[in-house]
Parts: sequence; C-alpha cells; structure tokens
Amino acid sequence: MALTLPRLDRRRALQSAAAGLVALGLLLWWLLASGGGPSPSGRVTFATGVSTGVYDTYGRMLEQDLARDLPDVDVRLERSRGSPDNVERLARGRATFAIAATDAVAAYQGAGAGRLRACARLYDDYMQLVVPRGSSVQSAHDLKHLRVGVGDDGSGVQLITRALIKAAGLDFDRDIRAERVGIDAMPKLLRQGKLDAFFWSGGLPTSAVRTLAHAYPIRLVQLGDLTGPLHRQGGVTRYYRAATVPADAYEEIRRPEPVKTIAVPNLLVTTDRVAPDLAEGVTRTVIENRDRIGAKVHAAQKVDLRTAVFTDPLALHKGAARYYRSVKP
Repeated sequence: MALTLPRLDRRRALQSAAAGLVALGLLLWWLLASGGGPSPSGRVTFATGVSTGVYDTYGRMLEQDLARDLPDVDVRLERSRGSPDNVERLARGRATFAIAATDAVAAYQGAGAGRLRACARLYDDYMQLVVPRGSSVQSAHDLKHLRVGVGDDGSGVQLITRALIKAAGLDFDRDIRAERVGIDAMPKLLRQGKLDAFFWSGGLPTSAVRTLAHAYPIRLVQLGDLTGPLHRQGGVTRYYRAATVPADAYEEIRRPEPVKTIAVPNLLVTTDRVAPDLAEGVTRTVIENRDRIGAKVHAAQKVDLRTAVFTDPLALHKGAARYYRSVKP
C-alpha cells in the first residue's frame, strides 16, 4: 500500500526544498563573487626595470608573494629600460603585467594603447639630481655644458629629464653633454669623474644611490624651482607634482637636508586581455603584502587601499575593481 503524505507535510517538504535551492544559489554566488572558482594558472611575464632600480627590486619581492598566493601561476620577471619600454611591451602583448609611471602611460599612443588597464596606483617616483658634494651645481640651470647622465633612450628617467632640462631653459641636444646611460652605470661614472651629474627617477631610497653615497661624497640638487615652468609645458607634465625628498631618505649622505623636487605616481599596469580572476589575484597580493615588501622596498609602504583605485590616465581592470569592491567597508 503506497504511503501518502498529508497535505501539510508535502507543503513543508516543498518549502524545505525551495529553501535548500536558495541557500545553494547564495553559496554559488558567494563563491563566484569572492573568487572561489578555479585558481588562476598559466605563465605570466612581469616587466620590471634596470637591475639596480626600485622596479626590479619590487618585482623580485612581489614574485615571492605571488608564488605563495597564486601557486598555479608561473611568474617570469623581465628587466627592461623602464616605464616607456614596459608600456610598449604590454600594449604589444609581450608582457602581462608591469610597473610604469603615469607620464609614460599617458605619453604612449602606439598600437594597443586602448587595451591598457591598471590594477593599482602604487608609490611615487622622486626625481633626483645627483652631483659630487663639492660641485658648484645648485640647480638644473647650472648644468649647461656639463656631462649629465640622463637615462637610457626609451627610459622613464630620460622622459622626465627632457622636460626638466626644457623647464630650466636649456636645450637637451645642444646645452648639455647628455650621456644616455642608466642607474646601473651612472654612479660608477660619477665616481670616476666621467660625469658631472646624473638624473634618476625612482622610489625612495634607491639602493644604487645609497651604495654610491656610502663610497663617495654626493649631494642632491633641488629641482623645486622648476615646478611652475614644468607645468606650463602642458601634456604629460600634469602628472608631475611638487615633492620633497626627506632628510632621512639617504642617511648615507653627510649632513642630509630635505630637498625640493618633483614626483610622479607609478601604476601596476596590465591589459584587457588578462582574465579577471588573474588580475584580481595579483591586485590582492600587491595590496595585502605591502608591509612585507615595504620592509625591503621602502617606497612600497606608500601603497594604500584608499588611493590605489586612482589610476588616471587608465581605467581599472574589471578584475582589480572586483577586488576593491570585495574589501570595501
């Protein structure tokens, strides 16, 4: 004889089943929204910078954290000439992620520019004009006819240096003896007397400058008097701001003092080709490991969840945006 459930029991059974389906749906939604799907995998190329620069050090520290947080992602670091080189590599599909200064991003108009996206605003680069301690140079105006390290061709250092030389009323090609070398070579050339000064744009402190100051008497030259003329040039110079190198940035410099200069923000950049779950995972690692990376790369201590979303001139990658929504109070 078949068992027939009373009408009330059938109703309760249907209600329980419906409630179970709702709970399952909510669970699936939560898993998808919080990245609970398959872990990102595959090979990732991360473009950094020259061997003794902050980009490269930051990249090596981040590589360790990504290996732990995204174990199925094979991260390959590639050194480069700096921001403009990194932006071009991304746009042309030869890199997956990179660090780049906002002026270099804004200046790039080549193929693939429209595909660029940002994951985070990181820290600021500070422009540093380094001279021997006994040098008579007191401002960029005094560089006329001198041998000046200006960064490699295609580097972010040279991009800013050209604008600063123009702001100082000098002609880059005629008024200075521009030596197109990077931070991996400039300190040695200054020690050897083959350079009178060099420009560097990097996070504070930069290890190559600290090492130089340990072995050779140097000082930093103020660039604060160029802020107005710099901004009047228009274009990408709107991304430069007045800043100060604090006295304790380079304690190796004898009797260090605060030095007025300019700074430019750095971005973690990728493209719209990158899957949202990968962009979200990398962004999470960058933000949540700020203090560990910052213990060695002091500039990384400036990475802040509140300011990381301000990535002008680039839109946020939708995967990065998903991460920021997930941690919003």
